[in-house]
Amino acid sequence: MCSDHPAVTVIGLGSMGSALAAVLLKRGHGTTVWNRSADKARPLADRGALLAATPEEAIAASPLIIACVLDYEVLHAVLDPVAGSLAGKVLVNLSSGSPEQADEAAAWARSHGADYLDGAIMTTPPGVGSPEMMFLYSGSGAAFEAHRPTLGALGDPLYLGADPGLASLYDVALLGLMWSTMTGWLHGTALVGAEKTPATSFTPVAIRWLTAVSGFLATYAPQVDAGHYPGDDATIDVQLATIDHLLHAAAARGIDNALPELLKSAMERAKAAGHGSDSYASVIEVLKNPADRT
Repeated sequence: MCSDHPAVTVIGLGSMGSALAAVLLKRGHGTTVWNRSADKARPLADRGALLAATPEEAIAASPLIIACVLDYEVLHAVLDPVAGSLAGKVLVNLSSGSPEQADEAAAWARSHGADYLDGAIMTTPPGVGSPEMMFLYSGSGAAFEAHRPTLGALGDPLYLGADPGLASLYDVALLGLMWSTMTGWLHGTALVGAEKTPATSFTPVAIRWLTAVSGFLATYAPQVDAGHYPGDDATIDVQLATIDHLLHAAAARGIDNALPELLKSAMERAKAAGHGSDSYASVIEVLKNPADRT
């Protein structure tokens, strides 16, 4: 295999692992695969992948090892028995887990002579290979730079820093943002739907509004970093008055108000902490200090 398309090994062939291997094959990388149940590897073998009989054989086949298994427990169950074969390799772990588990895995990999990158895949399997989809990495900067072109075949590779736990931390933070946003959209969709407005009519307006909201985030980020929240756009006091309109409208239409009630509670705590005349960004102060509930 030419140096422009170095060999890669993919360990773990669930839906995501199979998608990773398929894209690497499509981009011309010599791809070795291994899975505990070999039947999942056969479609990839039919497309040109090399099927390793053991994890040790899979590791020996390539300088770059991508692991995509259920969790860190499975990762160690597969790799611990063959850890000695990792010396001189780069292990990219795309399995789900916590930042603390990533830190432990990085130390474990180093103890066996391997460079380590922890990663988070910010897409579903059909999005693998799209340059618009983010793949987050943290850990060895040298390993990331050496294999950036290969990792770029999977999606847009974003290196977050040397702390191995950062990719996992970003992952859960971004998932929280996704769930909050989608649930807020569903609440709004249910609200307008009570007046027979289809979701397909409401959603283009909601998406346009989210563009404006992204501008608010860009404005508030420097305030958060500075710990100073000038209320020159809309204060917590103003937001509290406004959210009552949402609660009333939803209650009148029989819509569950658990989410806006939660948001109102956070605003009330911010006001009680002295942030009534500050911007909405000041809510972060009560989120950072949940023990200070009043």
